[in-house]
Amino acid sequence: RCILKMVKENIVDPEEILSFCCNGLQGSTSPPRAQEPGEREEVPGTMASPSPTRNPTEVQMSQLVLPCHTNHRGELSTGQLLKWIDTAACLSAERHAGCPCVTASMDDIYFEHTISVGQVVNIKAKVNRAFNSSMEVGIQVSYEDLCSGKHCSICKAYATFVAQGPSGCKVKLKPLTPQTEEEKIEHSIAAERRRMRLVHKDTLKDLLTHSAHETVELETRDGSAAVPAEKTRVESVELVLPPHANHQGNTFGGQIMAWMENVATIAASRLCHAHPTLRAIEMFHFRGPSQVGDRLVLKAIVNNAFKNSMEVGVCAEAYGQEMSVSRRHINSAFMTFVVLDQEGRPCTLPMVAPEPGDGERRYKEASARKKIRLDRKYVVSCKQTEVPLSVPWDQSNQVYLSYNNVSALKTLVAKANWTLAREKEKVRMYTLEEDKFLSFRIEMSVRITAGQAFRLLSDLRRRHEWDSHYASAELVQQVDDDDMIYHVVSQTLNRENKPQDFIILASRRKPCSKGDPYVVAFRSVTLPTHPASAAFTRGETLCSGFCIWPESEETSKVAYYNQATPGYLNYVTTNVAGLSSNFCATFEACEKFLLKNKEDLIMRLQDL
Repeated sequence: RCILKMVKENIVDPEEILSFCCNGLQGSTSPPRAQEPGEREEVPGTMASPSPTRNPTEVQMSQLVLPCHTNHRGELSTGQLLKWIDTAACLSAERHAGCPCVTASMDDIYFEHTISVGQVVNIKAKVNRAFNSSMEVGIQVSYEDLCSGKHCSICKAYATFVAQGPSGCKVKLKPLTPQTEEEKIEHSIAAERRRMRLVHKDTLKDLLTHSAHETVELETRDGSAAVPAEKTRVESVELVLPPHANHQGNTFGGQIMAWMENVATIAASRLCHAHPTLRAIEMFHFRGPSQVGDRLVLKAIVNNAFKNSMEVGVCAEAYGQEMSVSRRHINSAFMTFVVLDQEGRPCTLPMVAPEPGDGERRYKEASARKKIRLDRKYVVSCKQTEVPLSVPWDQSNQVYLSYNNVSALKTLVAKANWTLAREKEKVRMYTLEEDKFLSFRIEMSVRITAGQAFRLLSDLRRRHEWDSHYASAELVQQVDDDDMIYHVVSQTLNRENKPQDFIILASRRKPCSKGDPYVVAFRSVTLPTHPASAAFTRGETLCSGFCIWPESEETSKVAYYNQATPGYLNYVTTNVAGLSSNFCATFEACEKFLLKNKEDLIMRLQDL
């Protein structure tokens, strides 16, 4: 009122009032300071831009856990956490795509800890790699205790998002260029995770085909009758309202997951008559979208109960106002629950008597999924240093051993701080000392196409033609077009005058997109059909292989990598991987082998 009165009485000029409002409220009415050369102008009221090394797609979210977010125990509801995870991941995906994105799938999630009321959930999401119209987003979740300052990791997840243009059409995404070593590793391995998602269903089918017939026990572990699965069945309906959807009207994937977690928890509670804790969510895919106004029917049932855990199957179907229209299948998921006692130890659960027909099928599939889940967590989730050298090769873990084989090599390739140790003509040798590993990289340029070099070097049966340390290599199992298992005999003799032998998994991959190398990865596995023999000393290789990059239409860069543990370093000069004091001669022999056989390879390909 005073200002308005002064303006009316011409005590002050209106432009002075405007200048005061624009400048004085910023904390100073003094004239602007002259800008220094090279200094960026900062827009008032805006935050400083992120550092140049920060991924431009990175999104950080911090949420204080309030009582409205928690269950009866004062712990954060997993459904609420899933909503926050999906929201952060979607914002990261849209930041890269520049258009609306929808959740296509979510990989396995293992929840390591619970979060209590009053603690802070910190979520960091960023795009690892963009493909044609989909992209992988990596999410890291941790909690922070504001009183003690303690930080603890909760889970790590990978989600796939699809960019959508007008009318729901797909959008071709721009490629993402990784900057840091960590980003380069995630970018490289994202292609392998994508491949693993595509074959996930086939893995389950193969395991069920090869598994023996499983009989259903009718007595529980405490001697009482098994609980009929029908008693755990839950059905609930939700109306999709505007707060549940994005700006395009599509239901948030995280909201659907939260509703599914709710009915799954009820089903699990009906079996154990206690309050269960969600420990893991199986990899799942969204089959289609739902919109505001849809009715979502959510169904859940306990598929199988093991000693300390149970699997609950849950599905979501959508329909509009007209019930005459068939329901649309939106999503199916499998959730693993446990029941914890006062000390946090898992309790023994009653067994389930499945329904005839589909119930028995779900019962057997739950057992197969448990085996796959344990193998996947054992092989994929743990660090490379924690994976045993020779993991048993099994029907349930072959996809994940192949993944670990290729991802370990790609991780080694993406490492920084390689040091040039020796150079002789075209051959260069680099070393990398890290923790308890000593790694080698040997590379050269060869006048051969990358595809030709890839075909020749991926066949270990021809390795003896250029590597004097190989005596023979027998193909013992052709897993598929990309994975083979060989029994390799080395020329190396031990103190007992016995040669070494190896069981080696060879995994080969063609480039996923432009700029990717051809990859041939090697690691040791254990085959029941080929146990250690008294005639040989069984050796092991942790991580080795070739990466081949095209340099021109006729020239390629061929690089060989080998990672050795301290116990393996005794064999560095004479081991099966071809590392020797005369490594230059070995690699020069490799070049001659490639040049000699590329013409024969061209002729064979033309005859096909």
